Amino acid sequence: MIPSFAVVEVESGQWRTPRLWLPVFLLWIPTLLLAPLFLLVVMAVCAVGRVNPWSAIAAFWGILSSLPGTHVHVRSEGNRVLVRIL
Repeated sequence: MIPSFAVVEVESGQWRTPRLWLPVFLLWIPTLLLAPLFLLVVMAVCAVGRVNPWSAIAAFWGILSSLPGTHVHVRSEGNRVLVRIL
């Protein structure tokens, strides 16, 4: 399953941003339009690096499809950043 939304929240000692719901699925529209160019770049990079292009595409797809459910919390000196991918 591909990611649909990303929720971003930033908090400092003095201020706090509201939660931003970013629609990640809207990125698929330009991605589909640029897919032929992306495929050519992947094939060229794989040819130079002597990597099987199908293995590279499978690895990329595996990483992309495992993103939903990712939660990243960063805290430092009273600051906090939260990123969730749904």
